[in-house]
Amino acid sequence: MITSSNLRGKIDKLWLEFWQGGITNPLTVIEQITFLMFIRLLDITEARNEKKAQRTGKPFDRLFNTKQQNLRWHQLKKLGRRCPPQDHAR
Repeated sequence: MITSSNLRGKIDKLWLEFWQGGITNPLTVIEQITFLMFIRLLDITEARNEKKAQRTGKPFDRLFNTKQQNLRWHQLKKLGRRCPPQDHAR
């Protein structure tokens, strides 16, 4: 059970976004939220590695190559409601 009303409100808002987008199956919504969380964590890791490489001057293995930079979380976030991320990724 969710105890924080602020967290509950954010989850309800996200759920409503999925519902309005045509995704009504609860399992599909949970799956999509999980994908979004994973993409966010990958972007955080990539940003951390970039900063470390700049500091140390050592190269690192990128998670996103040059052509995939538009798939990073901070880029997808800029799209907003203009373009669904699944259309952008195709």
